[in-house]
Amino acid sequence: MFNDEKKEKVIKVCRELVKVKSYSGCESKIVNALKQIFKENNFDNIFVDNYGNIIGHIRGNKKGKKILMDAHIDTVPVIDEAKWKHNPFSADIEGERIYGRGTSDMKGALSAMICGASNFAQATNKEFAGDIYVAGVVHEECFEGVASRKISERLNPDYVIIGEASQCNLKIGQRGRAEIVVETYGKPAHSANPDEGINAVYKMSKLINEIKDMEMTHDEELGGGILELVDIKSSPYPGASVVPDYCKATYDRRLLVGETKSEVIEPILNIINKIKKEDKGFNAKAYYAKGEERCYTGEIISDERFFPAWKFTSEEEFIEKSFKALKDVGIDCEITYYSFCTNGSHYAGEKGIKTIGFGPSAENLAHTIDEYIEIEQLVKATKGYEAMAKSLLEE
Repeated sequence: MFNDEKKEKVIKVCRELVKVKSYSGCESKIVNALKQIFKENNFDNIFVDNYGNIIGHIRGNKKGKKILMDAHIDTVPVIDEAKWKHNPFSADIEGERIYGRGTSDMKGALSAMICGASNFAQATNKEFAGDIYVAGVVHEECFEGVASRKISERLNPDYVIIGEASQCNLKIGQRGRAEIVVETYGKPAHSANPDEGINAVYKMSKLINEIKDMEMTHDEELGGGILELVDIKSSPYPGASVVPDYCKATYDRRLLVGETKSEVIEPILNIINKIKKEDKGFNAKAYYAKGEERCYTGEIISDERFFPAWKFTSEEEFIEKSFKALKDVGIDCEITYYSFCTNGSHYAGEKGIKTIGFGPSAENLAHTIDEYIEIEQLVKATKGYEAMAKSLLEE
């Protein structure tokens, strides 16, 4: 039974985590806080990998399946604290809401995972078959799924529960994300004599118009693939009296299930080759952006920015079990899909691990001024994680 003591416990854990600033690459303090929180909630052991991910482990008394509950511990920065009604790191409670950076994205979910797993272990006296892991993952905000690779490599879980906000509905898929860079090259000249040069921006304009007319892929559940221009810059900058000899455009590509790196970029490369044949002064290339981030441990993580889509059907046994478990504890949920990218891009998209999304709060509260989480959602999620653990670890 979920009583007032359990409610106060998850509120306390959430507030403790929100009070610790943990921007991407600066998560060491929250990792130290989590070590103590895991101990207080009777986790059997705790370990931190070389990226700085922290994982708490509860071991059942019998061998069985492994469940990994995944929540990132980094947050986006607070740009201007003066615009917040509540201090973003005070975790103030007002009107049944906890306010602060990361409440919805996603320290609330992590708190509910820790408390839900702890409640399950206590209720069963650990007489269950299997293992429960709760992971606090670094660098998700800038690099979805990359730091999670270390976790799946170490644990090889049978099931993953992503705690990104879902208003306590079940998420069984998401579009992926890629970042594609297109460059055009020209020839510098004085702007008083533009015919002596080749304007890279004009060449980019031609390429952008062709790319805009590309036919996109479509998925019945996830919707359409997206290719959106999000940034453009030329060089030299500022370009007073100079014909620009370089232009760079960046595209955000939302991916569908099964789309590969080569398939996604090939249409753009084909357009470049087509224009080259038509225009002898045209020179361009396209490639995936490569990200590189330094972890608070000093470790460097880097890879191309290509994070696959994934989806399962509602008829999958582990989804049916989870759905029933939530209904049985009074959570009236729906089965839907995430509209954004998560660490599921690695677990399900790259590794094919059975993955499901379930988290408290609304998706549109992430990254906002006066971000908050409703205590009712926090409680509901805690009940849900306990119920899902029980269901998925049934013998």
